[in-house]
Amino acid sequence: MTETVPQIDTAGTAAAPAPGVRRRRTVLLVSALVLVAAVSVVAALGLGGDDEEPGAPARTGSLVPVTRLTLTERTSVDGELGYGTEIPLPVKATGTVTWLPGTGASAERGDVLLRVDDRPVLLLYGSLPMYRDLGPGSGAPQETGTEQETGTEQGTGGGTEGGKAAPSEGPSAPATAAPALTGMDVLQFETNLSALGYSGFTVDETFTDATAAAVKRWQKALGEPRTGTVGIGDVVYSAGRVRIGHPGVRLGGAVGENTLSYTGSTRKVVVNASMSDASWAVRGTAVTVRLPDGTSVGGEVASVGKEATAPEGDSGEGAASVPVTVTMKDQKALGRLESGPVTVEYVGREARRVLTVPVAALVALAEGGHGLETADGAFVTVRTGLFADGRVQVSGSAVREGLKVRIPQ
Repeated sequence: MTETVPQIDTAGTAAAPAPGVRRRRTVLLVSALVLVAAVSVVAALGLGGDDEEPGAPARTGSLVPVTRLTLTERTSVDGELGYGTEIPLPVKATGTVTWLPGTGASAERGDVLLRVDDRPVLLLYGSLPMYRDLGPGSGAPQETGTEQETGTEQGTGGGTEGGKAAPSEGPSAPATAAPALTGMDVLQFETNLSALGYSGFTVDETFTDATAAAVKRWQKALGEPRTGTVGIGDVVYSAGRVRIGHPGVRLGGAVGENTLSYTGSTRKVVVNASMSDASWAVRGTAVTVRLPDGTSVGGEVASVGKEATAPEGDSGEGAASVPVTVTMKDQKALGRLESGPVTVEYVGREARRVLTVPVAALVALAEGGHGLETADGAFVTVRTGLFADGRVQVSGSAVREGLKVRIPQ
């Protein structure tokens, strides 16, 4: 639900009294507590002027100065604090699930996400999914020996095809060997292995014997067989630290697509913003998140969904909405609250360095419009602008900064 502090344009239309002529003016004292819509008439009184009835009570109320300030109109919308939508982990191991972490647990690089057939499935960081085993000599086999190495030429007996030495039989046939495994997945894995503290190899796109030796040391530390090869189901990549979601399988079940889910490890707020009122939702917009305990945390619009959702209910009435994600850098300020409804406040309009008075100082003139009562009991007509934080923007030929005006009681 959106709560908006509306701006009310109530430009004063009352004519000023003729110079030198003081007449009795009847005004309606109003108490505008929040908005003009809430302005209430206090009383109809005879105020000011020499012809004030004898014995009339003296005017009471405190005097306040007209102050130059920046007024900011803020709008509040409902949001939901949480960790975001749970996403299934791409577990490629096959077998029986023998261990699962608790929901809400955090995992970072090198941590065990689950165990399958009592073997650990580890978390590493990266965007490229694991799609093959990584080990020494895991690349496609190539024939060794070239024209230069064999001394043969194309077109001659025992020559080459396509510039490569053709296989031949007999003792003189060139030996074949699996080349080193190369690729961006190797670079991604070696980057993780190095970040875990293992060295002795070059972090590049080639899986060498030195890489295999480091893998063996890693496997020894994990209590696993020292093969020097990382199986396709041994690791799972994510963009960073994760928070474990709800498991999709029980212990003893077979690994499937939804065995385990995860979310990011930082809390965020999702607002379903109405399409008709979502102009504020721009990436980078600063907002304030108000928690259920009354405290506030600064936030920023991180993303705006591109798919609108139809309004709830069978009637289909109302505007469609888009999800707006708000992130908060100061996670500690959220305390122990992990989920729940919150309020997101953003700036709607702003009037910089304008003359302002408390809303309660406004009086509704009988002839229309609004005015302010000065310290000597005279009234000046004002035009009102933005209402915010209990104050109102005022302007008029007789209004100046520092002018003392009365707040009637």
